[in-house]
Amino acid sequence: MPKGRNTLLLSGLVSAAVIVTAAVQAHGQAHGQVPVEPSISEPGSAEAAAAAVPSISTKLPPGMPKGYLQLGQLPDSLALLPPPPAAGSAAFARDEEASKAMARPAGSPRFVQAASDADLKPPHSFGAFACAAGVTPDAKLTPALYRVLGKAMIDIGLSTYKAKDHYRRVRPFVAHGNATCSPQDEAVLRTDGSYPSGHSALGWGWALILAELLPDRADAVLQRGRDFGDSRLVCNVHWASDVDAGRLMASATLARLHADRTFRADLDAARAELAKIGASRAPAEAACRKESMGLLLR
Repeated sequence: MPKGRNTLLLSGLVSAAVIVTAAVQAHGQAHGQVPVEPSISEPGSAEAAAAAVPSISTKLPPGMPKGYLQLGQLPDSLALLPPPPAAGSAAFARDEEASKAMARPAGSPRFVQAASDADLKPPHSFGAFACAAGVTPDAKLTPALYRVLGKAMIDIGLSTYKAKDHYRRVRPFVAHGNATCSPQDEAVLRTDGSYPSGHSALGWGWALILAELLPDRADAVLQRGRDFGDSRLVCNVHWASDVDAGRLMASATLARLHADRTFRADLDAARAELAKIGASRAPAEAACRKESMGLLLR
C-alpha cells in the first residue's frame, strides 16, 4: 500500500487500540488481574504500523492490538456493499444534494461539533456518547465498558477496509475544491478511500452496543450515533452514501460479534458495571446543553 493511502482511519484505530489497551491493562494490574492484550510501547508505533501494512485485507500492522475477530471472520464489505454511486446517476445527485444541505460555516456550532466528532482517540471518542448514554466511559471506573468499546472499534473499523481499498472513492472536499473541519488530515484524506465511511461505522457501532447495554436510553444513543455519522457530511469529508454504507458495515460487524463468546462476556460485564454505578458517572449538564446546541442543524 503506498504511503498515505487508506492510513488515516487505520492509524486512528492503532492509536486508539494502544490507548484502550494501556488503560485497561493499568486497571487490571492495579487489581491483580491479567492484562487482556499486549500493548505497543514504541514511540510512533501507530504511524509506523499504519504505514507498514501492505493491505488491510491480508494482514494487520505488526504488533497491532486485536479486536474480538480474526481478519477472516470480519464481514466482507466488498461483498456486502454495492459500488458507490456513479457520476451522473440519481444516487450521486442525492450525494451532492446532501453535501449542500449539510454544509455549515467554519466556526458554527455544528461545524465545531463535527470537528470534535472527527477525533477518534479514546477517551474523547467514547465521551461523544456520554450525554446520550447518561454515563461517561472511564478506563478505571468502567473498564469492561471501555474494553468492549475499544476492541469492537478495531473490528468495526477494519470491516470497512476491503471496499475502501477497492473503490478508493474521491472525497467531496477533493471533488469540490473546498475545506474540511480537520485541515491537519486533508493531505492524507486526499488519497484515503471515502467509501464506506469508517467514522460513521464506528459511531453507529458504538451506538448499537450502548443501546443494547442501556435500553432505556436507546433512542438517545442511536440518535447520537446517527449524528456522529452526519458529522462527516458537515466536515465535507464523506458523501451520504459513504455514511450509509458505514452504518451497514457496523450493523454487519455487530451481528458477527454476537456470535463471539468473549464479546458476549464483555457485554455482560459492562452491563453489570453500568447497573452498579447508576447515574454516578453522568456528564455535566452544561456540557450536554452545549453538545445539544452543537448538534442542531440550523
